Amino acid sequence: MSSRELDTTTAAAPVARITGIATAVDRPGQDSELAYLAPAAAATLRLLADAVKRGADQDAIVQALIDAEVPEAFAEVLDAASGATSEAAGDDGWDFDDRLRADNLAAAASDIRRAFLHI
Repeated sequence: MSSRELDTTTAAAPVARITGIATAVDRPGQDSELAYLAPAAAATLRLLADAVKRGADQDAIVQALIDAEVPEAFAEVLDAASGATSEAAGDDGWDFDDRLRADNLAAAASDIRRAFLHI
């Protein structure tokens, strides 16, 4: 059986129970439709973490995250935020806070990529 095929010989066992997902409606000040995506993504990752805590094969879960390019997707979000922050700062050489934020976002994206290089 290849790594992409499902093992259908064993019965499915529940690995997590979803009791609720926080949405932008639950969070004051978040009025963007995109604000719904981040809590859903975080909830999904927390379900995977809970599955590992309950005995799921951590190697398979980590490999599935890598195969799905989750680390790269997260890094792309941070890179895009860095670019948008830099663009908003423009040529204002005195806007240190925005430039620092853009640099920190780009560095975080690099750190995520680097963290998954050797796993």
